[in-house]
Amino acid sequence: MSDKTYHALFLCTGNSARSILAEAILNRVGGSRFRGHSAGSHPTGRVHPLALELLAERGYDVSKLRSKPWDEFVAPGAPPLDFIFTVCDAAAGEVCPAWPGHPLTAHWGLADPAALDASPLQQRQAFRHAYLELERRVALLTVLPLASIDRMRLRARLDEIGRRSASAPVSA
Repeated sequence: MSDKTYHALFLCTGNSARSILAEAILNRVGGSRFRGHSAGSHPTGRVHPLALELLAERGYDVSKLRSKPWDEFVAPGAPPLDFIFTVCDAAAGEVCPAWPGHPLTAHWGLADPAALDASPLQQRQAFRHAYLELERRVALLTVLPLASIDRMRLRARLDEIGRRSASAPVSA
């Protein structure tokens, strides 16, 4: 068994909700095998209060979560990235930096709970839905046999995880 720690970067435009949720989830679920990061192409500079509230309610330490630009991850001293996941359609369509090391990329798009113009209850429900969907996807990532799967098959599995709805099973 490999002692490698896999680094995953979750990208979104604002880096205030979905990518932040995914970063926190992977850092909890991934144990010592995975390290989650998040960034935005045009970060808002703040984490959405409902994202922080939801994570805190679930026992996450939110003190180090921050909205940051993606260029932090191409700068000297940045962690070596193994995976990059876009979680919003806008970031998936943007021209991204040239990522060092040629990490695998996949689109795991889902609706932006921060953009919902609705009642506070409906906003909280949208954040819970996004959290649960990201939690499912991250859990599937962490059980993939990374040390024994070839790059092309792994890419197909990562894409499949992103395409499936919460009700559809994905093979590991």
